[in-house]
Amino acid sequence: MYILGLSCFYHDAAAALIKDGIVIAATEEERFSRKKHDFGFPEKAINFCLEFAGISFNDIDFVVFHEKPFLKFERILKTIISTYPQSASVFAEAMKNWLAEKLWIKHIIRQKMEIDIDKILFTEHHLSHAASTFFVSPYEEAAILTIDGVGEWATGALGTGIKNKINLFKQINFPNSLGLLYSTFTAFLGFEVNEGEYKVMGMAAYGKPLFKEKILQNILNLHNDGSFELNMDYFSFHYSLNRSYSKKFVQLFGKPRATNADFFTKGFEYPSYFEEKPDNYNEICTENQFYADIAASVQAVTEEIIIKQAVYLHKHTGMKNLCLAGGVALNSAANGRLLREGPFENIFIQPAPGDSGAAIGAALYVYHQALAQKRDFILEHAYLGKEYTDEQILSFLNESSIPFRQFKTEDELIDYCVQAIEQSKVIGWFQGRSEWGPRALGNRSIIADARNKDMKNIVNLKIKFREPFRPFAPVIKESEIENYFEVKNKNQYPFRYMLMVLGIKEEKRKLIPAVDHEGTGRVQTITKEGNPRYYKLVEKFAKKTGIPLLLNTSFNLKGEPIVNSPINAYNTFINTGLDLLVLGNFIIEKNKNKDIT
Repeated sequence: MYILGLSCFYHDAAAALIKDGIVIAATEEERFSRKKHDFGFPEKAINFCLEFAGISFNDIDFVVFHEKPFLKFERILKTIISTYPQSASVFAEAMKNWLAEKLWIKHIIRQKMEIDIDKILFTEHHLSHAASTFFVSPYEEAAILTIDGVGEWATGALGTGIKNKINLFKQINFPNSLGLLYSTFTAFLGFEVNEGEYKVMGMAAYGKPLFKEKILQNILNLHNDGSFELNMDYFSFHYSLNRSYSKKFVQLFGKPRATNADFFTKGFEYPSYFEEKPDNYNEICTENQFYADIAASVQAVTEEIIIKQAVYLHKHTGMKNLCLAGGVALNSAANGRLLREGPFENIFIQPAPGDSGAAIGAALYVYHQALAQKRDFILEHAYLGKEYTDEQILSFLNESSIPFRQFKTEDELIDYCVQAIEQSKVIGWFQGRSEWGPRALGNRSIIADARNKDMKNIVNLKIKFREPFRPFAPVIKESEIENYFEVKNKNQYPFRYMLMVLGIKEEKRKLIPAVDHEGTGRVQTITKEGNPRYYKLVEKFAKKTGIPLLLNTSFNLKGEPIVNSPINAYNTFINTGLDLLVLGNFIIEKNKNKDIT
């Protein structure tokens, strides 16, 4: 039985295909369209899934959409009416988008896929999130916590999963939303909503939560069970298209940070790739420190809410396992604190906990809950996207007249790469199937030496062209994690997916400065079974240097999706300061090659 799950029309459109309850293919539309956070109908992602399985539309038993559009439209209309006339512009935009497209999902799916209308099903948004995490987890039973911006009405839900059944027994409804609270501060701090939240998390490490109590006392009424109410006088996301905070918010916290302003404080060295240090450096540092403290404060409030909800959920269910989903589950700093201080022994988060991941959940919910099929699948890795064979890569290289090197064995290729990394060269690493979710996990990664204290600036200046306060991740052999990081239980699935921040042991910080983010690292663990070639690279580097980890960051430029194809990888390579490009079994080095877009 084939079931196709879909997510689209808000952000991060995606398609996922399951066969007899097993996830066999999943990818975001942006990987193919090259539009960051592409929210359109995921036609290219669907085509990939079908192509991978070798099937046509006729072979699909059900297509499942990840939420219920009419219920969501009800919430939008009621909100518009309750805030009119402030919401007049929202009304005009909603009518244009919803009446033209978003209300007619069933018709669009039927038209695009030529599929019988009886095969098109819908699930509720937070049920899709819940199913996306529990039904691919290793647990027979688990508590479930979902947190995001908003689905239909719900912004978060608490429940349980037992075998092939999910029960969500409590939810928090719009406009009370932890995701939208965080996004409001994201906008206040000068970043793009639904894109810059992880920048806020990175900035928070350089601040102190000095404004935590101001948030809790003025704009948030938090209860012991983790439920809360927002004081809507401080927000405008419920009636404005382009502003999420109100004048009262600005009166409380001060002037918003300018969009795209350089960020630096005395907490880190002034980046060499910025312009000459300004004359008013100290003044700007003081101002930036204020914004870092704001970021630290909303991060602290977010973590407190999540922990309170987890404590309540644990007390209510008595379960030892927790499954997390929703966009807020991408907050790896909060996840790390939840593991350290929370009541659950084990935590599971699948690699794409946001809206794209709901595509998997929608399909699995129908298979297990609606059709009552038993579970027989655990998501052991994130490599569910597009793959290119050596024949395809070689054809691309030859047709484009790109000089390359090919080694007789994989060991020779790995040895060459290890030597290059030791020489402070930075490698674009492209192999196997692309990753599911927003993290690069060794198949579409940029790799460098974590021992080199200058590597942060090198990668930012020559390759990523991004903000200096954002961290780079350490990838480490799973067997070594306890030697380098503060962790009690190394066998946590979120470590595989770079979804938890851990403290770096004090005596190890000086050994790996390029991945040290104020004493922490967003860890990725790897095993030989999970990714043999990537593991071998780290293992051979460890044998030569004594350090069993490398710097890993996503293979893309700032503002672009992670590379998906050989041509994406090559053009990123040729337009940046990358030193080497590994495409499968081939290596390309810098020369006079040209952009071939």
